[in-house]
Amino acid sequence: MMSNSTITIVENPNKKPKPQTKDIAFGRTFTDHMFVMDYEEGKGWHEPRIVPYESLTLDPAAMIFHYGQTVFEGLKAYRTEDDRILLFRPEKNLERLNLSSDRLSIPPIDEEKVMEYLIELIRLEQDWVPDFEGTSLYIRPFIIGTEPSLAVAPSKTYKFMVILSPVGPYFKGGIHPVQINVEDQYTRAVKGGTGMAKTAGNYSAAYQAQAKAYQQGKADVLWLDGVEKRYIEEVGSMNIFFKIDGEVVTPMLSGSILKGITRMSILELLNDWGIPVTERRISIEELYEAHEQGKLEEAFGTGTAAVISPVGELNWLGRQMTINDGEIGPLSQKLYDTITGIQRGHVEDTKGWTVNV
Repeated sequence: MMSNSTITIVENPNKKPKPQTKDIAFGRTFTDHMFVMDYEEGKGWHEPRIVPYESLTLDPAAMIFHYGQTVFEGLKAYRTEDDRILLFRPEKNLERLNLSSDRLSIPPIDEEKVMEYLIELIRLEQDWVPDFEGTSLYIRPFIIGTEPSLAVAPSKTYKFMVILSPVGPYFKGGIHPVQINVEDQYTRAVKGGTGMAKTAGNYSAAYQAQAKAYQQGKADVLWLDGVEKRYIEEVGSMNIFFKIDGEVVTPMLSGSILKGITRMSILELLNDWGIPVTERRISIEELYEAHEQGKLEEAFGTGTAAVISPVGELNWLGRQMTINDGEIGPLSQKLYDTITGIQRGHVEDTKGWTVNV
């Protein structure tokens, strides 16, 4: 529901300097403008506007502070060699934002109108899309509950915003396999919870497990199911894939796993290439047995930030699983080259995944 869809643009008279190298820290630099739209019960979403990037003023009783009613998304804009700006499957991000909102009792946005607003914002900020190799403009849409109330109930007012941040290449010096700790103590999510939604609490609740992994010299955490602590779910902020004896296996979406846009794209590519791929439950014991039998050929995480993050080693209860001698596998490399090639205009987009800004 949207009561007024005419967008207002207020230009920022105080433009900031743009990053001059590809070494841009993730999420530390923000552009000159942001998109804002408000929701009020009975009125719907209204007053879509692009305004100068600035701090927010919220009532201390705003419900976001007390009950965490918030959802967010993450996608990127890429500059091609011929100076076009491309988005990669942005409609899927807005679709997933509404899926997350439904789980958190947040009113849905009009995906088509918001896509128009998003493109308008990026066009205004197009000089912020860096052209260094491996860089991009990270796009963060999010919604917060703003009603000043301590009642344990959904907020009656919301603020939807989009902020933009130029970012450097995810892999410094090239794509390298990472070492991952299989988490056996903490739980990320359970079926029926909020694991399938991109909501703030899912991420802060993972900090202790991530800190434990870092202390052990590992880059991330592989989560197991919250009931039996047996079945593999996902890695940190990425979905996970395994190539076992010629077949690619990934955990099926069970209600506790995020429906990744990159994951979806990988599945489509593998099917196009005629590579056997299955979505199913896979236990950590099955994976370890496959490793012991020499059948675990590759493992990789998938997500917006890294696209493909090859896994060179898994640590499960002190047992080390070294995968492909700690090197990136040929399938992981092909998938990475294909998707990044489509995103940056190097590879022909035969599937209609990209949107020209």
